[in-house]
This record gives sequence, structure tokens and C-alpha cells, in this order.
Amino acid sequence: MEMKKINAGKLRAIGYDLRERVLRVEFDDGSAIDYAGVGSEVWRRFSTSGAAWSFYRDNIEEEFAGKRGRAVGESKRTELDALFGGAEAPKKANPLDALFRQPDEEV
Repeated sequence: MEMKKINAGKLRAIGYDLRERVLRVEFDDGSAIDYAGVGSEVWRRFSTSGAAWSFYRDNIEEEFAGKRGRAVGESKRTELDALFGGAEAPKKANPLDALFRQPDEEV
């Protein structure tokens, strides 16, 4: 899902999956909510609104069922923090390690 960065109230990014009819709203605290069953007309009006925070509060927050989660960008933030002196980045598995593993090494 492509996210549109915004700065409206507590909103930081919004996105919409047309096929699944899911609206994702990301907040300034790193949390996110996915709303199911959102029509494309609601998305169009929301994404073009001059007052996105008010539109969200009035037309989405109480009208649709939401599932809480974390904003996708948080893992990327951790990697950037590690690169520039912040927290340590999570170690990613290298798929080539298995090819070059010594016979006596544990998996």
C-alpha cells in the first residue's frame, strides 16, 4: 500500500488499498490503524481534504472498525538510528550463509 505523508493533527501518513478496501492511518506516535470496508469515495474525500484530521475524526474514526498496529516505517527508523548512532539495527539473516557454512557449524 502506498502511503501519503501528511501533517494534520496527530496524522502522519494515510494510505488506501482499493482492492481490499482497507484504509491505513498512521499517527505521530508510531501507531497505525487499518480500517476495513472503506469505500473509494471516502478515501478520495479524505485524501484530498483540506482538514484531514477533522475529516478523520468526523467520518472515519467512529464509522469504521479499526485494527491497531504499528506504522511500517518504524523498522526503517531503527535501521537509520543504528547507522547514525542511535539504537542497534536488527541483524538480518543472509541467505548465502547456508551455502558457505562449515560442516561442523550448528544451524
